[in-house]
Amino acid sequence: MGLIHESAVIDSRAELDSSVSVGAYAVIGAGVRVGPKTSIAAHCVIEGPVTIGPDNSFFPFCSIGAAPQDKKYAGEPTELVIGAGNTVREFVTMNRGTAQGGGVTRVGDDNWVMAYVHVAHDCVLGNHTILANTTNLAGHVEVGDYVILGGYTGVHQFCKIGAHAMSGVGSVVLHDIPPFVMVSGNSAQAHGINTEGLRRRGFSAERIKSLRRAYRTIYKSGLTLEQARKDLRDGAALDVQAAPDLLLLADFLDGVTRGIVR
Repeated sequence: MGLIHESAVIDSRAELDSSVSVGAYAVIGAGVRVGPKTSIAAHCVIEGPVTIGPDNSFFPFCSIGAAPQDKKYAGEPTELVIGAGNTVREFVTMNRGTAQGGGVTRVGDDNWVMAYVHVAHDCVLGNHTILANTTNLAGHVEVGDYVILGGYTGVHQFCKIGAHAMSGVGSVVLHDIPPFVMVSGNSAQAHGINTEGLRRRGFSAERIKSLRRAYRTIYKSGLTLEQARKDLRDGAALDVQAAPDLLLLADFLDGVTRGIVR
């Protein structure tokens, strides 16, 4: 209890590990479960049902687990699930899911979520992502691992963003972004492979070269998405080393519903 400020308001039905710290004037509601070594700063509001894993840091004035901003929501029991090791900066909002969207908003592990970011209902945020200041994810958005979204990026509902993709500052994303692709603009357009980000993550020159060829297959060859998927799968069958990346791209294209950024 020494880690909990005397002015914090914590519902008796909340479950906090004994190592959790809670700052002044924070409010934690019923149905909130918080794992070990998580810190909740002053003036945060966390409403349940919410499950928060270990080693997360919530900075002042976050709103976590509030009801979804969906006019169809009628009080159904939905939830927000947050993994481990996330940094959630000032004024971030993360909403619970909706019954129509499966009922759960999910945030993975080791994400860096900067000030004023909004994660809407039924979003799925992967692992090791960076969401820069004032990035806004509309409902049902899916963000893959290692994605970087530049400041003021806005993502339309139901869009999917593949692993290792990146958006520039002020991007308006209206369509799906394939893995490894870099986009910018309003509305966002594709500008090649996220080469520098891949280098920093240890991708070899040969692996990046293969991804550049794959980018040309999708964007420069004149093929339809269906034809590009087949070409990528054929390439994966011939190149064992490139296969995981090519299959990741092909599988992503299989699930495209809004078209891809062009």
